[in-house]
Amino acid sequence: MKLYKRIFATALLPLLFAACKKEEHSLGRVLDKSEIKFSVTQDKQADAGGNTVILKNMTPGTLPMWDYGIGSSTRMVDTVKFAFAGDYVIKLSVSTGGMVVKMDSVIIKVTQDNLNYVNDPLWTAISGGVGKDKQWVLDTEGKYFSGPLSFYGVNIGWLKEGGPWASGAFSTGCYGGDCWTWGPGISDIYPGIMAAGDYGVMTFGLKGTAAFQAVKPMEGNVTQNGTYFLSVNSKTLSINNASILRGYKPAKNGLTGISNWSNYKILSLDENTMQLGVIRDKDVDGEGPAMIVYNFLSKTFSDHYVPPVTGPDEGFDPTFKSGELLSMITGTTSGRLWKIDASGNPIDWIAKGKGWTKTSDDTRDWGWNNSWDLIAKNSWILFNRVGGMNYTRNQNGVMTTGTFTINEATNEVTLNGELLLQNPGNSLSPVKNTFKVVKVFPGKVESKGIWFGTDYNAAKDEWFSFHYIL
Repeated sequence: MKLYKRIFATALLPLLFAACKKEEHSLGRVLDKSEIKFSVTQDKQADAGGNTVILKNMTPGTLPMWDYGIGSSTRMVDTVKFAFAGDYVIKLSVSTGGMVVKMDSVIIKVTQDNLNYVNDPLWTAISGGVGKDKQWVLDTEGKYFSGPLSFYGVNIGWLKEGGPWASGAFSTGCYGGDCWTWGPGISDIYPGIMAAGDYGVMTFGLKGTAAFQAVKPMEGNVTQNGTYFLSVNSKTLSINNASILRGYKPAKNGLTGISNWSNYKILSLDENTMQLGVIRDKDVDGEGPAMIVYNFLSKTFSDHYVPPVTGPDEGFDPTFKSGELLSMITGTTSGRLWKIDASGNPIDWIAKGKGWTKTSDDTRDWGWNNSWDLIAKNSWILFNRVGGMNYTRNQNGVMTTGTFTINEATNEVTLNGELLLQNPGNSLSPVKNTFKVVKVFPGKVESKGIWFGTDYNAAKDEWFSFHYIL
């Protein structure tokens, strides 16, 4: 046995030496500058003025890095269209063998303007149009958006076509599996995410070139000058030698972890508002990838903004004459039958007198959902005055009856021994047998229904309410 062990060990030694031998990796030979072949060609058939330029890297095994003044590219073959006449410097750096080799710059001369390349409404919206420039500021006060920035999934894109993107339907703006959004309000932004202050002004121009400038008091009081390019087809924006207005507190909410401040998704853009998204590609505090979206207003819109006159919704906190609420709920003596408005606007959080939902899709899945649709379809509650103040509740075919009372001083209705319509196990189900009439439309109850408040949050002055209709 000892002999066998020695023979086995001797046979194993070469394998151990082979396994321990260090692997050698090679990045390949670094090519000499003279070995790198590329071309920069103006397509005079496409544009007599030479506005269309074709860039080609003809050296296999290398990665090109083009800088053409109004943008950059890493494509082996790319086409660039210059809208304005002028001299443009084309720079090429090539990655080869783990090194970067810079090639001699090529200067091209564009002899004519071709404004067809910048006459799209998006170019006009961002710059004001050819021969003009336009200033933009962050919506730091929540004049139009909920605040200066929002958080989105990385697969969200252009939101404008087809209406606003809805988190439940994914009907517009969702182009993959990572679709979510969180728009923190002003109270969440400061000071937890951004410091309060003047974030400056950025300017997009179209005066002879697509010029960009950003004046940044919150970023060391620097002024950045560069160029930009807007892709109408892909709804993207690239900025060279500069970046958008941005602010962050380094350790907060993943606003670090962004490696590319040159390329942005355009989520929305019109005359007055713009949303630009940048990808957080590095993990920050375990939060993973996300898109940080900065919300901008044109400076003209912001400077002339007049806050809307705010007040409670029509019918909020109604006042009734004696007996009027009872008559509204029961109608004639034989009673009125009420159902949850599932096909319209069934639930709402009415804060400081104002609701925010318009349809069931506004809270689809996380609030209103398919199980509630089923309950609302097959259930109802009847209030009548036959021999007293009585109710009959049909909960998915299960009938219960009882009496109810009304507190006219508080507009509260109490079901003696029962609750409003339930969705068992759902957190939105009413848990109290007393509910408040928080919003109603006297004289229009037949067409507009009534809002029953089932839960009140004193800190937010907010009622969670169900919309019942006849």
